[in-house]
Amino acid sequence: MQIFLYDTTLRDGTQREGLSLSVEDKLKITLMLDELGIHYIEGGWPGSNPKDAEYFQRVRETPLRQARVAAFGSTRRAGGQCDDDANIQALVAAQTPVVTLVGKSSVLHVEQVLETTRAENLAMIGESVAYFKALGKEVCYDAEHFFDGYKLDADYALSTLRTATEAGADVLVLCDTNGGSLPHEVAAITRVVRAQIGDAPTQIGIHTHNDGALAVANAMAAVQEGATQVQGTINGYGERCGNMDLIPTIANLQLKLGYTCITPAQLARLSELSYYVAAIANLNPDDHAAYVGRSAFAHKGGIHVAAIAKVEHSYQHIDPTLVGNQKRVVVSELSGRGNIRMRAEELGLHLNGHEREVLQQIKERESKGYQFEAAEGSFEMLVRRSAADYVAPFELLDFTVTVEKRGSNEITALATVKVRVGDELMHTAAEGEGPVDALDAAIRKALLPHYPQLAEVRLVDFKVRIIDAHLGTAATPRVLIESARGDERWSTTGASPNIIAASYQALWDSLELPLLRG
Repeated sequence: MQIFLYDTTLRDGTQREGLSLSVEDKLKITLMLDELGIHYIEGGWPGSNPKDAEYFQRVRETPLRQARVAAFGSTRRAGGQCDDDANIQALVAAQTPVVTLVGKSSVLHVEQVLETTRAENLAMIGESVAYFKALGKEVCYDAEHFFDGYKLDADYALSTLRTATEAGADVLVLCDTNGGSLPHEVAAITRVVRAQIGDAPTQIGIHTHNDGALAVANAMAAVQEGATQVQGTINGYGERCGNMDLIPTIANLQLKLGYTCITPAQLARLSELSYYVAAIANLNPDDHAAYVGRSAFAHKGGIHVAAIAKVEHSYQHIDPTLVGNQKRVVVSELSGRGNIRMRAEELGLHLNGHEREVLQQIKERESKGYQFEAAEGSFEMLVRRSAADYVAPFELLDFTVTVEKRGSNEITALATVKVRVGDELMHTAAEGEGPVDALDAAIRKALLPHYPQLAEVRLVDFKVRIIDAHLGTAATPRVLIESARGDERWSTTGASPNIIAASYQALWDSLELPLLRG
């Protein structure tokens, strides 16, 4: 049976404290989710802020392989009409093929939060769903607080679903909004809903939160009782304790229960997806995350290591490569040369026996704070530099950066660099808005006469993460730079106790790579 995956990282996920995504971030994640086989991508609430409105405008110009973009919003306001409801019209303006409408299914929220009548709430649901169906949209009706509402008044909660079904809703999404339900409750209530729907073509969806650490279990319980759409976020990002984590849910449904979610090849990129989204969100990945964490298949000494040396699955519940992870022995790590070779081949490069050398460099650099999961440009540079015939197009020999604040004047930054291209040695200087901008300008000033094509390369994102925060101001920063040339993008990284040195390393890779690619 096919299970449809609905990702709400870009909307519900951003309600996590400390998580903020730019429009560029959201578009990058959209492309990755589409590539990994996610069926629905909820882009945001178009009536809530200008950023989401811009996202929906730009995503219309972004070619997607198969994912359908959804806009999220509430049913019309009590006592109003869809034609003049600002939220409804913002959803119309988003021009998405899918609209997800959230409505109240709990009498508590109808009477005490919305402060309206039960009958009016049903009218709000029915009229809103019918309005978008008349516009040719696929409509997901999110029954907010459904499980809590069912426990308060089952008949009324079910009547909200019947109203949405009669109005033409394509999916009825049962929401455990407060995240407090238990798997046996979710299973029993979903079973009742399935029976109520009968032969109607409407699908059942499940949307769970993790306040009781049961979001994944609750979603799986609903699927086993007939839900065919699961809503969640990558890495479980979300408000309070988070949303249901799509990563382990996909793996559990497909590997343990035999449902079809995505292709085996896409399943093998779950680890990549997890780390990619974490890097864009500028959050540390969870090393102990199920299936995809760095420690998920790590083994440390004693009888465990002795056992897996004889029979790998003796201490592993699945083959880690199925989800793009790998087995690790903590004391003496097993080789990852196969992964290095595969990644190089994906870039159209051949290591010609240098896998061990590249792997050793990665290990050494990661021990110093580098991270290559979201820095494919720096990884590509390692591979290219390992080739016997590699010739560097330039060398950055020296640099000096000064930052000055005098009296009431603005802070200024000046960088000087020494660069060699072939036999020519150049000294250049440039000012910038900050030290990294000044350094970038000085390097480009030296290189542009030799490589005018670098004028097309621009820095589009700059992130800094502190690796060992317990050291305070002595901690090591990791820098991630994203560069672009037209539609082509690549990310490079650097790490050093000195943030300028880390930026210098990342800048070097970011400017050399496009020259080697041609």
